[in-house]
Amino acid sequence: MQRHFDEELKQLRDRLLAMGGASEQIVGKAVKALVERNLALAQEVLREDTAINQMEVEIEDLCLNLMARYQPEAKDLRTVAMIFKIVNDLERVGDQAVNIAERTVDLLKEPLLKPLIDIPRMAALAQQMLKDALDAFVNHNTEMARDVCRRDEQVDHLNDQIYKELLVFMTQDPKTIIRAMDLILVGRHLERVADHATNIAEDVYYLVKGTTIKHRLAGN
Repeated sequence: MQRHFDEELKQLRDRLLAMGGASEQIVGKAVKALVERNLALAQEVLREDTAINQMEVEIEDLCLNLMARYQPEAKDLRTVAMIFKIVNDLERVGDQAVNIAERTVDLLKEPLLKPLIDIPRMAALAQQMLKDALDAFVNHNTEMARDVCRRDEQVDHLNDQIYKELLVFMTQDPKTIIRAMDLILVGRHLERVADHATNIAEDVYYLVKGTTIKHRLAGN
Protein backbone atom coordinates (compact mmCIF):
# COMPACT_ATOMS: atom_id res chain seq x y z
CA MET A 1 0.00 0.00 0.00
CA GLN A 2 2.87 2.40 0.82
CA ARG A 3 4.32 1.87 -2.66
CA HIS A 4 1.03 2.84 -4.30
CA PHE A 5 0.78 5.88 -2.03
CA ASP A 6 4.33 6.96 -2.91
CA GLU A 7 3.58 6.66 -6.63
CA GLU A 8 0.42 8.72 -6.36
CA LEU A 9 2.16 11.30 -4.17
CA LYS A 10 4.84 11.69 -6.84
CA GLN A 11 2.14 12.22 -9.45
CA LEU A 12 0.58 14.81 -7.18
CA ARG A 13 3.91 16.63 -6.85
CA ASP A 14 4.28 16.58 -10.64
CA ARG A 15 0.85 18.17 -11.03
CA LEU A 16 1.80 20.80 -8.48
CA LEU A 17 4.98 21.65 -10.37
CA ALA A 18 3.03 21.91 -13.62
CA MET A 19 0.67 24.38 -11.96
CA GLY A 20 3.65 26.27 -10.54
CA GLY A 21 5.20 26.52 -13.99
CA ALA A 22 1.93 27.79 -15.44
CA SER A 23 1.59 30.39 -12.67
CA GLU A 24 5.14 31.60 -13.17
CA GLN A 25 4.69 31.84 -16.94
CA ILE A 26 1.41 33.72 -16.78
CA VAL A 27 3.02 36.41 -14.62
CA GLY A 28 5.82 36.77 -17.14
CA LYS A 29 3.33 36.96 -19.97
CA ALA A 30 1.27 39.63 -18.20
CA VAL A 31 4.32 41.84 -17.63
CA LYS A 32 5.55 41.25 -21.18
CA ALA A 33 2.16 42.43 -22.47
CA LEU A 34 2.55 45.60 -20.41
CA VAL A 35 6.14 46.31 -21.46
CA GLU A 36 5.52 45.56 -25.14
CA ARG A 37 2.07 47.21 -25.10
CA ASN A 38 0.59 44.05 -26.55
CA LEU A 39 -3.18 43.93 -26.16
CA ALA A 40 -3.56 40.45 -27.65
CA LEU A 41 -1.08 39.06 -25.13
CA ALA A 42 -2.90 40.72 -22.23
CA GLN A 43 -6.17 39.19 -23.40
CA GLU A 44 -4.44 35.81 -23.63
CA VAL A 45 -3.51 36.08 -19.96
CA LEU A 46 -7.15 36.72 -19.07
CA ARG A 47 -8.17 33.53 -20.85
CA GLU A 48 -5.36 31.35 -19.48
CA ASP A 49 -6.26 32.00 -15.84
CA THR A 50 -9.18 29.59 -16.24
CA ALA A 51 -6.75 26.71 -16.77
CA ILE A 52 -4.88 27.57 -13.57
CA ASN A 53 -8.14 27.69 -11.63
CA GLN A 54 -9.01 24.25 -12.99
CA MET A 55 -5.60 22.90 -11.93
CA GLU A 56 -6.27 24.11 -8.40
CA VAL A 57 -9.59 22.26 -8.24
CA GLU A 58 -8.10 19.05 -9.65
CA ILE A 59 -5.10 19.04 -7.30
CA GLU A 60 -7.26 19.76 -4.26
CA ASP A 61 -9.51 16.86 -5.24
CA LEU A 62 -6.46 14.60 -5.58
CA CYS A 63 -5.22 15.66 -2.14
CA LEU A 64 -8.55 14.88 -0.52
CA ASN A 65 -8.82 11.58 -2.35
CA LEU A 66 -5.32 10.57 -1.32
CA MET A 67 -5.97 11.36 2.34
CA ALA A 68 -9.30 9.52 2.32
CA ARG A 69 -7.97 6.36 0.69
CA TYR A 70 -4.62 5.99 2.42
CA GLN A 71 -5.07 7.95 5.64
CA PRO A 72 -1.36 8.90 5.69
CA GLU A 73 0.37 9.65 8.96
CA ALA A 74 2.99 12.10 10.18
CA LYS A 75 5.28 13.42 7.43
CA ASP A 76 3.24 12.05 4.52
CA LEU A 77 0.13 13.73 5.88
CA ARG A 78 1.98 17.03 6.29
CA THR A 79 3.23 16.80 2.70
CA VAL A 80 -0.26 16.33 1.29
CA ALA A 81 -1.64 19.09 3.51
CA MET A 82 1.20 21.37 2.37
CA ILE A 83 0.41 20.73 -1.29
CA PHE A 84 -3.19 21.65 -0.52
CA LYS A 85 -1.96 25.01 0.85
CA ILE A 86 0.55 25.67 -1.92
CA VAL A 87 -2.01 25.32 -4.72
CA ASN A 88 -4.01 28.08 -3.10
CA ASP A 89 -1.02 30.41 -3.28
CA LEU A 90 -0.38 29.41 -6.89
CA GLU A 91 -3.98 30.12 -7.85
CA ARG A 92 -3.67 33.57 -6.30
CA VAL A 93 -0.49 34.16 -8.30
CA GLY A 94 -2.62 33.58 -11.39
CA ASP A 95 -5.11 36.11 -10.07
CA GLN A 96 -2.34 38.70 -9.71
CA ALA A 97 -1.34 38.09 -13.34
CA VAL A 98 -4.94 38.71 -14.37
CA ASN A 99 -4.96 41.94 -12.38
CA ILE A 100 -1.80 43.06 -14.20
CA ALA A 101 -3.34 42.17 -17.56
CA GLU A 102 -6.46 44.18 -16.71
CA ARG A 103 -4.34 47.19 -15.79
CA THR A 104 -2.46 46.72 -19.07
CA VAL A 105 -5.68 46.81 -21.09
CA ASP A 106 -6.49 50.16 -19.48
CA LEU A 107 -2.95 51.55 -19.89
CA LEU A 108 -2.89 50.73 -23.60
CA LYS A 109 -5.71 53.21 -24.15
CA GLU A 110 -3.32 56.04 -23.27
CA PRO A 111 0.23 57.05 -24.29
CA LEU A 112 3.12 55.48 -22.41
CA LEU A 113 3.72 57.40 -19.18
CA LYS A 114 7.39 56.45 -18.73
CA PRO A 115 9.88 53.74 -19.68
CA LEU A 116 9.25 50.65 -17.59
CA ILE A 117 12.42 49.61 -15.77
CA ASP A 118 11.65 48.59 -12.18
CA ILE A 119 8.44 46.70 -12.99
CA PRO A 120 10.19 44.14 -15.25
CA ARG A 121 12.91 43.79 -12.58
CA MET A 122 10.26 43.16 -9.93
CA ALA A 123 8.60 40.59 -12.16
CA ALA A 124 11.85 38.73 -12.77
CA LEU A 125 12.62 38.63 -9.04
CA ALA A 126 9.12 37.45 -8.12
CA GLN A 127 9.10 34.75 -10.80
CA GLN A 128 12.48 33.43 -9.68
CA MET A 129 11.31 33.42 -6.07
CA LEU A 130 8.30 31.36 -7.08
CA LYS A 131 10.43 28.88 -9.02
CA ASP A 132 12.93 28.55 -6.18
CA ALA A 133 10.19 28.10 -3.57
CA LEU A 134 8.80 25.17 -5.54
CA ASP A 135 12.28 23.72 -6.06
CA ALA A 136 12.81 24.00 -2.31
CA PHE A 137 9.61 22.03 -1.79
CA VAL A 138 10.59 19.26 -4.18
CA ASN A 139 14.12 18.97 -2.74
CA HIS A 140 13.20 19.68 0.90
CA ASN A 141 15.84 22.41 0.76
CA THR A 142 15.44 24.66 3.79
CA GLU A 143 18.34 26.95 2.88
CA MET A 144 16.75 27.72 -0.47
CA ALA A 145 13.45 28.35 1.32
CA ARG A 146 15.14 30.82 3.68
CA ASP A 147 16.79 32.57 0.76
CA VAL A 148 13.44 33.01 -0.98
CA CYS A 149 12.06 34.67 2.15
CA ARG A 150 15.02 37.05 2.35
CA ARG A 151 14.60 38.12 -1.28
CA ASP A 152 11.10 39.37 -0.54
CA GLU A 153 12.72 42.54 0.83
CA GLN A 154 14.25 43.27 -2.58
CA VAL A 155 10.82 43.17 -4.19
CA ASP A 156 9.37 45.38 -1.46
CA HIS A 157 12.18 47.90 -2.01
CA LEU A 158 11.52 48.07 -5.76
CA ASN A 159 7.82 48.50 -5.11
CA ASP A 160 8.57 51.45 -2.82
CA GLN A 161 10.76 52.98 -5.54
CA ILE A 162 7.98 52.62 -8.10
CA TYR A 163 5.47 54.25 -5.79
CA LYS A 164 7.71 57.22 -4.96
CA GLU A 165 8.64 57.83 -8.60
CA LEU A 166 5.05 57.72 -9.79
CA LEU A 167 3.93 59.94 -6.94
CA VAL A 168 6.20 62.64 -8.39
CA PHE A 169 4.49 62.28 -11.78
CA MET A 170 1.06 62.67 -10.19
CA THR A 171 1.96 65.74 -8.15
CA GLN A 172 3.62 67.47 -11.11
CA ASP A 173 0.89 66.71 -13.65
CA PRO A 174 -2.63 65.70 -12.59
CA LYS A 175 -3.25 64.34 -16.11
CA THR A 176 -0.93 61.43 -15.30
CA ILE A 177 -2.82 60.31 -12.19
CA ILE A 178 -4.86 57.50 -13.74
CA ARG A 179 -1.90 55.99 -15.61
CA ALA A 180 0.38 56.37 -12.60
CA MET A 181 -2.16 54.69 -10.32
CA ASP A 182 -2.47 51.77 -12.74
CA LEU A 183 1.31 51.30 -12.67
CA ILE A 184 1.35 51.55 -8.88
CA LEU A 185 -1.23 48.78 -8.80
CA VAL A 186 0.93 46.66 -11.12
CA GLY A 187 3.75 47.03 -8.61
CA ARG A 188 1.47 45.96 -5.79
CA HIS A 189 0.31 42.92 -7.73
CA LEU A 190 3.91 41.86 -8.31
CA GLU A 191 4.64 42.40 -4.63
CA ARG A 192 1.79 40.01 -3.87
CA VAL A 193 3.30 37.41 -6.23
CA ALA A 194 6.50 37.61 -4.19
CA ASP A 195 4.44 37.33 -0.99
CA HIS A 196 2.86 34.10 -2.25
CA ALA A 197 6.29 32.73 -3.11
CA THR A 198 7.38 33.62 0.42
CA ASN A 199 4.34 31.84 1.86
CA ILE A 200 5.32 28.69 -0.02
CA ALA A 201 8.92 28.94 1.16
CA GLU A 202 7.80 29.36 4.77
CA ASP A 203 5.57 26.31 4.42
CA VAL A 204 8.48 24.30 3.01
CA TYR A 205 10.66 25.22 5.97
CA TYR A 206 7.93 24.18 8.38
CA LEU A 207 7.36 20.92 6.51
CA VAL A 208 11.03 19.94 6.76
CA LYS A 209 12.03 21.41 10.12
CA GLY A 210 8.75 21.38 12.02
CA THR A 211 9.34 25.01 13.10
CA THR A 212 8.32 28.31 11.55
CA ILE A 213 10.65 30.99 10.17
CA LYS A 214 8.02 33.72 9.99
CA HIS A 215 9.40 36.94 11.51
CA ARG A 216 12.64 35.18 12.48
CA LEU A 217 14.96 35.58 9.52
CA ALA A 218 16.76 38.62 10.83
CA GLY A 219 17.91 36.78 13.92
CA ASN A 220 18.70 33.38 12.41
